[in-house]
Amino acid sequence: MTDGLRSPSTRNSLDEEQGRNSLLEDLENDKGSSHGTAVYSTPNAAREVFQACMSVCHSWASKKFMSGCAILFPITITVYVTFWFLTFFDKFFSPLYQYLFGFHVFGLGFITSMVFIFLTGVFVSSWLGGALLWTGEWFIHKLPIVGHVYSASKQISQAVNPDSESSPAFREFVLIRHPRHGEYAFAFITGECVLQEEAVACSEEIGAVAIKLMSFSQSVEGDVGLFSVFVPTNHIYVGDVFLLGGTDIFRTNLSVREGIEIVVSGGMALPATITPLGCPTKLLSN
Repeated sequence: MTDGLRSPSTRNSLDEEQGRNSLLEDLENDKGSSHGTAVYSTPNAAREVFQACMSVCHSWASKKFMSGCAILFPITITVYVTFWFLTFFDKFFSPLYQYLFGFHVFGLGFITSMVFIFLTGVFVSSWLGGALLWTGEWFIHKLPIVGHVYSASKQISQAVNPDSESSPAFREFVLIRHPRHGEYAFAFITGECVLQEEAVACSEEIGAVAIKLMSFSQSVEGDVGLFSVFVPTNHIYVGDVFLLGGTDIFRTNLSVREGIEIVVSGGMALPATITPLGCPTKLLSN
């Protein structure tokens, strides 16, 4: 019987039977082709899925743990330093209150210490306090070792003393051309000096350094005004000192306090934009 003489129901039955036969043949072929090759069993597949899930969970937990550390670290340091600061100053006057009143209130000694430091600053700012301070410093400087220790510590303390007129503190936070053209470094202006042309011209016998200084002095007329700048290389307490002309120094809109934060943080506290004062902005991109 030909296909044209078959009824529709018979034709559908034959199509279904052919489909089942084709499916059975495909299954047999798959079994034959898998013979002699590695076939992943159900336990192995479950183990791989479990390992993948554990890897994802471990990565997620590690990331969240580091995020928690990053958030809690500055809080912990702040609380610890604050508590240490309170305890350190509280122990100075706490024994006095314990002896006079027979009890101890945490923080009362700290408040008394802060008031004492404030009154000391007010007293030293007066004429009488300044005279007594000068007399005490004169006596300390006469001591062999203590005088050097006191001088060094005083120079450090003057950096944060706003009432010191002869303070060698950082005056400005600037940008300088360093170490080569097109690169810049942060620096602090610490002073000014004058390079005399006569002094440079009289140093011919020094050698190669004198030749460089001579060529420099011949390129300018008269005395040269220079700025001494401190370039920190290891946080804020170690660095290099350079003498630069005003054309190599770019004053910025950043304060000294902001500059110290940038240096101490390793550049992480750097603002998005820095504007030179008195200089065009294109100097930063040259």
